[in-house]
Amino acid sequence: MVARTSIMVGLKQPESEEVASPCVNTCTLDPVTGWCVGCGRSISEITGWGTRPASERRAIRAELPARMAALARVGRH
Repeated sequence: MVARTSIMVGLKQPESEEVASPCVNTCTLDPVTGWCVGCGRSISEITGWGTRPASERRAIRAELPARMAALARVGRH
């Protein structure tokens, strides 16, 4: 029996398609921004989460800290 070792240099591993929902079960939309005060997503981002490609879900998640900080600055989070 021969042992095989694979070395992948410079190749990206396939990305996981699983990107967890940021939902914290505080589903209330801010009337000014339209963002959920619990997770920071818009209603279209919330309702379409499961059908969006993983790359879009990651991009949305990357925006959420800034959105939540903006909500906090004006006292809506």
